[in-house]
Amino acid sequence: MNQSQITSDQRSTVLLVDDHPLLRKGLKQLIELEDDLEVVAEAGDGAAALALAIEIEPDLIVLDLNMQGMDGLDTLHAMRAANVSSRIIMLTVSDNDEDVVRAITYGADGYLLKDMDPENILEQLKEAVHGKMVISEKLTHILIGALRKGDNSRAQQLSKLTSREHEILKLISKGLPNKMIARELDITDGTVKVHVKHILKKLALKSRVEAAVWMINQNHK
Repeated sequence: MNQSQITSDQRSTVLLVDDHPLLRKGLKQLIELEDDLEVVAEAGDGAAALALAIEIEPDLIVLDLNMQGMDGLDTLHAMRAANVSSRIIMLTVSDNDEDVVRAITYGADGYLLKDMDPENILEQLKEAVHGKMVISEKLTHILIGALRKGDNSRAQQLSKLTSREHEILKLISKGLPNKMIARELDITDGTVKVHVKHILKKLALKSRVEAAVWMINQNHK
């Protein structure tokens, strides 16, 4: 199918959350360059973003970190507590170690910096929609450093994973979402979710992104 033939029903929906209208406008114009992405809503604060996320259930939420009142981390935490299943990507100027680790711990699917090239940001957002984890390259070491604190116990627990859990963990580290893992292993989405839950519990990890980064680090040792 030609990209120009993509209908609105086939586009991935995006919610932009940032308290700077000018930045939202620029980001919207950037995203609109892609035929398969569509900005369907915008919010200038966390409370409005939470309400919109629950109401419209967009495919992707691009969330600023530093906002007045309810900041990005609080908003992210509230969204996940409300069972918002959208892909959520933090887009911020902060490369603070604690912010990065907390965002991933709270359930973000990626963490990008605003000083990246616009084309790179767009490419990363497209990857995120398709289930890939996206983290600015210079931040990866922060996550690895934080995860190394529990490395010894996790390495021991790794040997206790079942063969199926090992397979799924490897696919998670490649950035595959549950649907693609299910298709790859010829099992149901529900079965994958159960396995992922067990993997995170056994390795004392809080999110699949943590699991992916940790596994990638293990493979490079």
